[in-house]
Amino acid sequence: MWKKKIILWSALLLCLCLAGCGNKKEMKNGYYTAEMEGYEHGWKEYVCIFVKNDRIISIEFNAKDPSGFIKAWDNAYMENMKTVAGTYPNEYTRLYGTRLLEAQDIEAVDAVTGATHSGNNFYKLVGAAVEQAQKGDSEVAIVGGE
Repeated sequence: MWKKKIILWSALLLCLCLAGCGNKKEMKNGYYTAEMEGYEHGWKEYVCIFVKNDRIISIEFNAKDPSGFIKAWDNAYMENMKTVAGTYPNEYTRLYGTRLLEAQDIEAVDAVTGATHSGNNFYKLVGAAVEQAQKGDSEVAIVGGE
């Protein structure tokens, strides 16, 4: 009899502890987008996440010019940046996205060497998109620069 009580009290205590640890708000299913407020050096970075069952299932992180051309498609930019920084948009945008999908926590995503500025924007953009997901607000979130 006393073993059952111990088990029940232990289960109750565990449930209370787990409930207390849940400071994170749940995210609503759907697509959520955040973009930087303006263009920097001709590009505006953005993030689009797809949330299902409180998990980020897919992510697109990139930048576009005013015509909508995607930075990761710019081969000349890629060649120049790779030479100078050791990385390029098609590489670092995928790295940031993959790391977020694996960790499911923006705080656990390390910066990519050579793409620190874009990484800082990535953190801000993901934070804004997750905030939208928590509210269930599918409007594009606009994120200010520096």
